Amino acid sequence: MFPQQSSEPLRIVIGAETYAPEVNGAARFAQRLATGLAQHGHEVHVICPAATGTVSDTEEDGVIVHRLRSHRWYPHPTWQICFPWETKPAVQALLEEIQPDVVHVQAHFVIGRFLIKGAKRRGIPLAATNHFMPDNVAPYVSVPKPILDAGIRWAWRDLRKQFQKADVITTPTQLAADLLTEHGFNHEIRAISCGIDLSGFTPATVDTSAAAKDKDARTVLFVGRLAEEKHVDQIIKAVALTDPALNVRAEIVGSGEQLENLENLARSLGVANRVSFLGKISDEELAKAYARCTLFCLPGTAELQSIATLEAMATGKPVVLADAVALPHLVREGYNGYLFTPGVTVELAEQISKIAALDADALAAMGEASATMVAKHDIGNTLKSFEEIYRSIPAGHRR
Repeated sequence: MFPQQSSEPLRIVIGAETYAPEVNGAARFAQRLATGLAQHGHEVHVICPAATGTVSDTEEDGVIVHRLRSHRWYPHPTWQICFPWETKPAVQALLEEIQPDVVHVQAHFVIGRFLIKGAKRRGIPLAATNHFMPDNVAPYVSVPKPILDAGIRWAWRDLRKQFQKADVITTPTQLAADLLTEHGFNHEIRAISCGIDLSGFTPATVDTSAAAKDKDARTVLFVGRLAEEKHVDQIIKAVALTDPALNVRAEIVGSGEQLENLENLARSLGVANRVSFLGKISDEELAKAYARCTLFCLPGTAELQSIATLEAMATGKPVVLADAVALPHLVREGYNGYLFTPGVTVELAEQISKIAALDADALAAMGEASATMVAKHDIGNTLKSFEEIYRSIPAGHRR
């Protein structure tokens, strides 16, 4: 066993089915974890699909990234998937070459599956973090509902079978851990936040020069993939239901297959001039978007945690979130924001209106409450937790 208090650097392999430049919560977490561990002096290797499909080995921010041959999965606008017969030998060869002290998988699909198998066969300590919800995949599978339902049940069984081979299982929130238990997991599951770099989003350091042109506008911000399970359409419908005197507008940051539908919806509801689609933007522009918004809204119903919500809270913003899965743990009703019943746009409009009607002092107090609540999610705490996990797992392997 590694000495729990030892400061000796570790050689770590992180297996990720999605990684930068892909933009989603799991990819951002894997990148933040890898670069943070590298900054702590560890030798970090990431094994992930190649964004372009072409095999490569590069060093990125101190992390050695091994991109495996991948192929476009056309039902989804950006996903690259790895074929098992190509991935298995590549993963096994990398494990033999790297000889890691610990393997940490972020999913159980293809790369994660072969890393789990290879780590167990070699006696390498194995950690597994779950970001997976079958609801996130269901919209991209075109089959009759009975077949889809059977597939979702199988997906939960397969996740359980693979992840319960790990020495330690983690997930971003306790609510997400409870969800795994409800689906038959009988191993201990640790809740460890994905974490964010709080220093990059504090209200005192964010540039607010790009304030909204209309100083009297109340802006609702959404950040994420424009995918069906995110339910961004509910924000547009809610904006249309608010009292015009409140001057509520929406800024939508992100891209995805629902963009055209959302633009058409805004036009059909007569609010196209009050909804701005900003697409993918730089980190600098994203920080400005957080700073100039009045509140952040996430109507998604398949969130195990929301990094975008954490970033908005760290910027000192109230939040309105769907009362679903892990989002409720980020809201204290009336303190830093409100929850709404998923799909009930009238209720969403009411909650947005409550915040839009607040005066400057009340808004500031609610934003300060968000910043206070998010403090425990600093990435430093996340890195420390995983380093302790890596060192505490009994190891049958020594390099």
